[in-house]
Amino acid sequence: MDFPTELTLEQQFRLQTLKEQVKSLSQQEAQEFLIEVLRQMMVKDNLVKQLLKQA
Repeated sequence: MDFPTELTLEQQFRLQTLKEQVKSLSQQEAQEFLIEVLRQMMVKDNLVKQLLKQA
């Protein structure tokens, strides 16, 4: 099974927008942002695993 590893054009745009926003964050804000992103990725992983179990 082949999984796409490239970002869509829309995702590339969102990433560029986020890069610009992150530049203005303090170190503390950037660390909090990173932790929240990692938490959300873990939740997403858990959801995918649960969906695969149900399939």
